Amino acid sequence: MKWLFFLGVFVSLHSQNKQLLYGFKEVPQQLLLNPGGQVDYRGYIGVPILSHIHFNAGITGFSAFDIFADDGRDFNQKLREVAYSMDSKDFVGFNQQLDIFSAGFSVNTSLEDKLFISFGMYQESDIFTYFPKDYAILANEGNYNNLNRRFDFGQLSVSAEVLSVFHIGVNKKINTKWTLGIRGKIYSSIAQLSSTKNQGSFITVPTANNNLNHIFDLDMKLQTSGISFLREPDVNDELEVLKKRLLFGGNLGVGIDLGFTHQPAPEWTIDASLQDIGFINYSKDVKNFILDKYLEYDGVQSVFPQVTSGQTAQDYWDEVSSDFEELVEIDSTTTSYIKWRPIKLNSSVSYNFGRKINKECNCLDKLDPTFQNRVGAHLFAMKRPNHLQWALSLFYFRKFYKNLQIKTTYTVDAFSFTNVGLGMSAALGPVQFYIMADNLLEYQNLAKSQSVSLQLGFNYIFKNNEN
Repeated sequence: MKWLFFLGVFVSLHSQNKQLLYGFKEVPQQLLLNPGGQVDYRGYIGVPILSHIHFNAGITGFSAFDIFADDGRDFNQKLREVAYSMDSKDFVGFNQQLDIFSAGFSVNTSLEDKLFISFGMYQESDIFTYFPKDYAILANEGNYNNLNRRFDFGQLSVSAEVLSVFHIGVNKKINTKWTLGIRGKIYSSIAQLSSTKNQGSFITVPTANNNLNHIFDLDMKLQTSGISFLREPDVNDELEVLKKRLLFGGNLGVGIDLGFTHQPAPEWTIDASLQDIGFINYSKDVKNFILDKYLEYDGVQSVFPQVTSGQTAQDYWDEVSSDFEELVEIDSTTTSYIKWRPIKLNSSVSYNFGRKINKECNCLDKLDPTFQNRVGAHLFAMKRPNHLQWALSLFYFRKFYKNLQIKTTYTVDAFSFTNVGLGMSAALGPVQFYIMADNLLEYQNLAKSQSVSLQLGFNYIFKNNEN
């Protein structure tokens, strides 16, 4: 059934929020979220490919349980109810990140001043799409059952990209209260497509003699780069092409991250960062598809028929595509284009308390003068095509030993009001392992979860002499 075509796309696809990692200063990868984060070690080397593995995905509006629950109800009816309950503001997101290599080290600029330099390279995939409700209704009911209804074709908004990023950051502790940081980035896009600024409508008006007047008023564009070679059947070196694009052979761009940490008093910490202030220029392997037409077509049959019993999604769309191509000609160009990266904001305020007590003297432990506990709030926001995606978290951090720290979060976002997460960092000598996961309350029934997130990694830490 064609509903499966529409919703299957969306199910197979959360925000890029990493509230568990942000501010977790014992984990070096937190510098990727805030280049001005605090650093309490001399250096680190990330285990290649394993230093940071991140995955999250989610959808608003429904969960898999709403469709696949074994409750005796008709599957197609449940699918239809879910789609009709959603609107064009609902969205789907997928993000994956893999560190290829990473490292950092301290540089003495004078007897007292130090800079911390961190660098590395990671691969990232990001998919984001809104739910085009009018398209779904049109596919299910056909336009003959919706005469005089104007369907909004501008609801189509989707973007997807796979890229690699080389980065180098500088972190400077100005004094006991301020730490500043900046990170430069070079983007190499492997493949990209976007269709985010569409406008247009479709309406069917009955006329005399039982004819139907189909009116298209469309201004739509699909931009792609790095996609066309994947469709060529005679390409034998696709893997080599992908390797080349991964190593700066793709469409290039530049960007920066900015961040700071401020401690007005030892107990209080305020920090913030902006990520991915930059752009990519797409000029290689570009193909754009443009549909800018106004068309009135009189006919007896519907352009978008209602599904018939037993008709598959492929059969339906083959029929619609054939009829549509006879009516409308889609133009194509190879014009280069520029896309700005989706800017991300992180900010938090926290209160530190509970210094470690030496039981022998009933006094503060001079060997470990740091606070053992931290509580606070964290705000995340990200620019999306049609809205600002946000998340607000409350967190508690506990340092049990020098080599074991745990952070728990409670997050409210568009996906859930009951998102509880847990992160842990543990070390055996200089080898550190960390793992962090969200939505733990939903793990007893993952089908009911609207988002999942997991990140983990291994590092070799060069500790300060005093540690």
